[in-house]
Amino acid sequence: MSCSIVPPYLLRQIASEPDARATDHCHRTLEIDERFRAGRRAPRAVAAADGGFTVHTADNGTDLPGRAVRASGEPASGDVAVDEAYAGLEASLAMYADVYAHNSWDGQGAHVLATVHYERNYDNAFWNGTQLVFGDGDGEVFDRFTKPVDVLAHELTHAVTESVAGLVYEGQSGALNESVSDVFGACLKQRVLGQGAAEADWVVGEGLFLPGVNGRGLRDMHNPGTAYDDPVLGKDPQGADMSAYVETTDDNGGVHLNSGIPNRAFVLAALAIGGTSAEGAGRIWWTALGTVAPDVDFAGFAAATVEAAGDHADAVRDAWAQVGVEVAQPAGDAAGGATADDVAAFGGRAGRGTSPESRDHSAEAAPTVVEVRRTGGFAGRTATGRCDLGGEGAHLDEVRALLSRVDLRPAKPARTYPDMYSYVIRVDDDEVTLAETQLTEDLRRLTALVLEQTPDDS
Repeated sequence: MSCSIVPPYLLRQIASEPDARATDHCHRTLEIDERFRAGRRAPRAVAAADGGFTVHTADNGTDLPGRAVRASGEPASGDVAVDEAYAGLEASLAMYADVYAHNSWDGQGAHVLATVHYERNYDNAFWNGTQLVFGDGDGEVFDRFTKPVDVLAHELTHAVTESVAGLVYEGQSGALNESVSDVFGACLKQRVLGQGAAEADWVVGEGLFLPGVNGRGLRDMHNPGTAYDDPVLGKDPQGADMSAYVETTDDNGGVHLNSGIPNRAFVLAALAIGGTSAEGAGRIWWTALGTVAPDVDFAGFAAATVEAAGDHADAVRDAWAQVGVEVAQPAGDAAGGATADDVAAFGGRAGRGTSPESRDHSAEAAPTVVEVRRTGGFAGRTATGRCDLGGEGAHLDEVRALLSRVDLRPAKPARTYPDMYSYVIRVDDDEVTLAETQLTEDLRRLTALVLEQTPDDS
C-alpha cells in the first residue's frame, strides 16, 4: 500500500496553472509519484521487530531507505528534517503504545524506517508499505513535510488501519480509511501540544503552506470545505454532512471528498465527551476500528462507535446524527467482525466494458476516438484527456500504435490501494475501468499521452 499526504488533485491543480508558484515542482512530484506507485510491488526486506526506528536521508535522491542518520535513542543530528521526523515518529509510536497498547504499526513491534530529503523540491510524503518518506517541499507553496507532526501520523496510521481492520479502499469504507488517518493524526498533534479537544484547531497539515498561500492546512476536520481557498490551489472540496455526500465512481467512490463527513462526526463527539481527543473519543474510535468488517459503511462504523462508547453512547450517536448518519441498530448487526475470508476478498472494482465473449476482435474498424479519465489520489480530483485519431501528428501516431498493441478487454478485479489511481479508458463505444496496478507499460504510456491532450489540441 502506498499512501501520500498531499492530494494528487491538489498537485494537479497547481501544475495546471501556467503562471502558478511551484508549477514545475508539482509536475515533477506527480511524475515521481507515478513512477513510485508503478514499482511499489518490488520485494522489500522486512525490518526487525524490535520496536525501534531509524531516520535516513535520501540526500535529495530516490534510493530508499538511503543513508541512516539517527536511530531511536541517539542524540539530535543537527539536520532539521531528520530531527523533526525523529520527534514526530517517537511521539506517534508512544501514543499508539501508551494509549492504545499497540506496538508499532503492525502491533508486533516492527522496526520503523523513515527517510527525509527525498528528491528535490518534492511536494509530498507517503507510506509505501514498508517505510515513511518525506519531501522537503518546493520552498514556494509547500514547506518541509516533516514540519507538521500530524502529516507523519496520518501516513503511519494508514499502515495501522490496514493491520487492524483492512478497510476496503472504496466507497464509504474507503472514506473511513482516510478519516481514521486524519483522526489519529489530530489526536497526536493535540497530544504533542498538550491540548484538549476544545482547544484544538482541528486543521490537518497546519504550517505546511508557506506565506502567500490562502490556506490554513490541507483539511479542516471541524468545518470540512474551509481549509483553503486560493487562486492556485482552488477551493477545498470536502463536504461536511450527508447532504454533500458525493455519489461517484471516480476516486474509488469519492473517498477523499466524503472523508470530511466522518471527520466532522469525530470532532463533534470529541467536543461533547471533553478532555483529550486521544483518550476520549479516540479510544472509542480505536475500539470500533478493531470490530468492523473491511467493507463497513458509515452507518456500520457509527454503530460500532456507539457500541464502544459506554456512558458516552448518546453523545456519539448525536455526533453522527449531526452529519446525517443515523445509528438504527446495534453494531453487532450492522458492522460485524473481520474474518480471514473478508481480508482475503479485500479488492477493488472489476473492469467494466463489453464482455470479451461478445466482441469480435478479428474485424474491428480502426478506432476514431480515445478518452481517458483518471481519478483517485489523496483527495480525489479527476483528470481527463481525449484524442481524436483522425488527425496527424507524432503523438497521434504513437497513440494509434499503442492501441494496436494493448488489450482493453475487461480485466479481473484488482485490489484497490489508498491514494492510488483508477483509470477509465474509452475507445469509441467500448469502455474499461482499470486499477493502477493493472496498467502495463504500454497502457501507462497510452494513458499519459491521452491525458496530455484536450479535444481542441489532439
